[in-house]
Parts: sequence; structure tokens; C-alpha cells
Amino acid sequence: MSNDTSRRVLLVVHPTRIDAKNAAEELLSKLAGHNLEIVSTTEIDFSGVRRLSSAELELLVSKAEIELAVVLGGDGTILRAAESIRGSSIPVLGVNMGHVGFLAQIGRPSISELASAIVGKNYESERRMVLQYRVERGGETISHGWALNEVTIERSSEAMVQLLLQIDHRPLSRWGCDGIICATPTGSTAYAFSAGGPIVWPEVEALVLLPLAAHALFSRPMVISPDSVIAVDIESEEATLSADGLRKFQLIENDRVILTSDNSPVKLAHIDPALFTDRLVAKFKLPVEGWRGE
Repeated sequence: MSNDTSRRVLLVVHPTRIDAKNAAEELLSKLAGHNLEIVSTTEIDFSGVRRLSSAELELLVSKAEIELAVVLGGDGTILRAAESIRGSSIPVLGVNMGHVGFLAQIGRPSISELASAIVGKNYESERRMVLQYRVERGGETISHGWALNEVTIERSSEAMVQLLLQIDHRPLSRWGCDGIICATPTGSTAYAFSAGGPIVWPEVEALVLLPLAAHALFSRPMVISPDSVIAVDIESEEATLSADGLRKFQLIENDRVILTSDNSPVKLAHIDPALFTDRLVAKFKLPVEGWRGE
């Protein structure tokens, strides 16, 4: 870091949640006096926090001058924070202020515990696979991006979208459908799960493909190698690509979407890492009462 006497932490706060704002103010009071510079791009003024422009944040990220991103919000806020530091090795420590999510702590720690973990660097991080996509039109790349959860291609109107799926440069099937989801293990508990896809443990390296309401016998979820190259050809007039529900792009007939896993994972930090099994139990309130252990 440019200042040898201080450490720098990025604070990201849900812009409209009062409980997130109050938690941030309490956290800042407990971090005061610990030689930490707190920076933020959140549109909320906090005492003792340096507000950054997007360009200033990008510069600090590129120079590896931020050690941790602390997010007070939900999975959506965490996804936006990951977007802002994309390509770096900065871990993202998410504290869920709403319902139980899969990107944040399984439970909400006390602010004192959170402050202590930040000051003492008492957290662990895990690497999460990322999807890379690019859109080709007329043989040229016209759009590209990434997703932590999923990339979807869905109909833009009431009519079904016509898609042709290729795996590793070989055609697999053509569908008239509502769309298709390509999800990472992280995303297998998001949109893909609600659409009937399998849950994939985070440490499993795989991609999930899931046609949506396809009019065909062969329309089951598929689990494929993360090294595979996926191509989806648009054979109807239009469709919409969405990455994590945050970035959208309008597709037209004869566009091709190429999907691959990315070699720059996102690092998610946890103060008290819980087993993924326990997160599932907490998220879905699964009936495990009376379990006697092994």
C-alpha cells in the first residue's frame, strides 16, 4: 500500500437498508483507532470514511492497495461488490442483513466479532469459479463479460426463443424454450435451483446447463466439465442475455454466445466458515432435528 502505516478496507453498504447503515456506523466506531483507512463508493456519507469515485477505486484495486472488501447487505450487494473489484485477489467478506444467502456468512456475527476479525485478519477465504461470456455477431465479438452465479439467455417476448446448444464444438440439441441457464457451483443455489437444477457443492469444479421450459424430451439439467466450451446460437428474432441479473445484453438472430469458465476466481471470505451442508440446512430450514451425530 502507498501508506506503510495503515491498512485499507473497502466498505460496501446496501444503499437503502437502514439496518445496514446502522450496522456500518457501529462497525466504524469499533474500527476507529486501529490504523485502518476505510474507503467506500457507497452513496452514504459516513464519518471517517473516504468516498471514492469509480476511477479511484479502480486505481487502488489495480495497485493491490485494498486488503479486504466488507459488504453489509444481501447477495445482490455482494455481487455488485465483487463486480467493482473484479480481477483482483481482494477477498469479499459479506454480512447478510436480510434472509440467509449463500455468498455471505451463514449467520450474522456481532459487530464486535466482525470488527475483531477485520483488525486481526481472522478470516478465511475460498475461491469461487467464475463464468466468462462473449457475444459474437458476424464473426466479431461485440460484447463480453463475466458472472459469479449464472449467465442466462431468455426470450425477450411472449414467443419462445429458438436455441441451438453446442458443447466442445459439437452440436448437442436444438430447443424451442423460454431460455437456458449456465451456472457455476455458486450459482447452482440461485436461479438454476429455482428452475429445477441440481445443487453443486462449491468445491466441485463443474458447470450446470439447464434449458427452461423446453418443448423436447431431452431437456434435463446437465453437469459438464469446467474445461468445456459452450456455444449457444440464437435462431429466433431476439433474446436477452443476463449475467447475474446485473448486466444485460440484447441478442438478435444468428448471434452466438460463447461460455467458458474463467481463470480469475472470486474470493469469498468468512469469519466462521460453515460447511456447505449446514448452509443448506439453514437456508431451507431442512428437518434435521434429533440427529444424533456419528
